[in-house]
Amino acid sequence: MADERHDQNEKGNAPGALSRREFVALSVAAGLAAAAGSAAAADLPVTETNVQVQTPDGVCDAVFIHPTTGTHPGVLVWPDAFGLRPTMRDIGKRIAAEGYAVLIPNPFYRVAKAPVIADPSSFNFQNPTDRAKLTPLMGSINAPGAAEKDAVAFIAFLDAQPQVNTAKKIGTQGYCMGGRLVMKTAAAVPERVGAGASFHGGGLVTNDPDSPHLLAPKIKAKMYFGIAANDDRQQPDAKDKLREAFEAAKNPAEIEVYSNSQHGWCVPDMPKQANGEPIYNKPDAERAWSKLVVLYNAALA
Repeated sequence: MADERHDQNEKGNAPGALSRREFVALSVAAGLAAAAGSAAAADLPVTETNVQVQTPDGVCDAVFIHPTTGTHPGVLVWPDAFGLRPTMRDIGKRIAAEGYAVLIPNPFYRVAKAPVIADPSSFNFQNPTDRAKLTPLMGSINAPGAAEKDAVAFIAFLDAQPQVNTAKKIGTQGYCMGGRLVMKTAAAVPERVGAGASFHGGGLVTNDPDSPHLLAPKIKAKMYFGIAANDDRQQPDAKDKLREAFEAAKNPAEIEVYSNSQHGWCVPDMPKQANGEPIYNKPDAERAWSKLVVLYNAALA
């Protein structure tokens, strides 16, 4: 498995920012703690509630999941192009059981209530009719300013919940299209977002003037990017441009290519590849999950 770890300069560009050495030390300590105690943390009972979040553009249907007792750092989960559905709820319950208060929005609330795709496993990316179903959905959240407005509203919702410890930073994770939304969130609310993770993120580096990688100077969060093998083949310079952007911003980031996995490998209900092989890769998905837990344990502590 290719491993493209890129640690930036020794000091961050914000007051109180962790140095590279401090962040690595915290990550190692968090990893040891996770190895020793993650089983117990992952057994925390959780409460799941359907909620509505007011945004500047309307009311977003969402789910709020948190450990049944106590207060915890908040986490915002950005779904992939198939939106809020049982698989994303399962991801939310799993990270909540690690000790986080989690909001998963329907990113397409401007167009339709969730779930917007009844059965992602039967979706055929080679079928133009199926692909056309995603166009208005993704267009709604990718419209200029939409994600930023939503990010502010969603984090404000989390901060208003009694189960959220507002003394702790907020984490955000995203899958496929959610990867670019993680970056927009971290840039839109830099003082609150302490960690961001993109798994097989799409459109992170483009030639457009609003390319997400150009947001690096605004991002104070500790970032992790897990890149699919086929995405890396199609855009081999993307990881380098990400690395360079975060180096220039003096903010440590970890960038890793999962050389045995295809775009979407972290999500269990992904449709099969054109060759009939599954996209979901459980061993690599578990590896990515361990990276997420270590990141959150270090940066949201």
